[in-house]
Amino acid sequence: MSNRFRLIFAIRFIGYLVFFAGLVGFAFMLGPVVQVEARYRIDRVLGVKRTVPRVITSVEQPGVQPEVESSQEEEPASQRGETVSFSSVTASENSIIPVSTEYGIVIEKINANAKVIPNVNPANEREYVEALKYGVAEALGSTPPGQPGNLYLFSHSTDAPWNIVRFNAIFYLLKELVPGDRVIIFYKNRRYDYVVFDKIIASPSDVSYLTNRYDSPILTLQTCDPPGTLLNRLIVRAKLVSS
Repeated sequence: MSNRFRLIFAIRFIGYLVFFAGLVGFAFMLGPVVQVEARYRIDRVLGVKRTVPRVITSVEQPGVQPEVESSQEEEPASQRGETVSFSSVTASENSIIPVSTEYGIVIEKINANAKVIPNVNPANEREYVEALKYGVAEALGSTPPGQPGNLYLFSHSTDAPWNIVRFNAIFYLLKELVPGDRVIIFYKNRRYDYVVFDKIIASPSDVSYLTNRYDSPILTLQTCDPPGTLLNRLIVRAKLVSS
């Protein structure tokens, strides 16, 4: 084997290696987004609706096992002044069990289910990038769930392209929400149901949606738009319908 042939072989081998490494890296970057998108599209085609089971644990009887309710029309437990617990509930195929009832968010339509990390400074990149590793961030100064004012939750990242995609995956499908869709917030083991009434695209420099003050309980959700970029912000707002 001549030296020239060996050189050509080595160059081709390195080229193929770089190419396949790039494919693996690309798949790793987009993996969470592809998984979320595929699951959502399949559910839509099959007509699958994922819901949070209705459960009640009476405040007066803390030892009572949670009761799963079959009716979708009955009022949420929080509206009756009761706490919720999923500790004894077995998840069915199309049910969503919140990852946290201490502070969490569930959006049934897009199968979003995450912890909420409280009191995160949206102006401190290092702080919110760290918070977004564990869930959705609550902007510092937000009003607590169920209280009049602005509860502002966001999920986005700016430290590296692969992290933008990774951390954006929780809210990746926010673009699919329309007025009337439900967003459920769990806070201190109580449930708060919000209904979407508004969705807009805003400039990254527009902070009015963060600083807005309301006389009624409003939930504001923010993510990057288009997904995986820093060009714009997608803002979804919802109003409280049960507390």
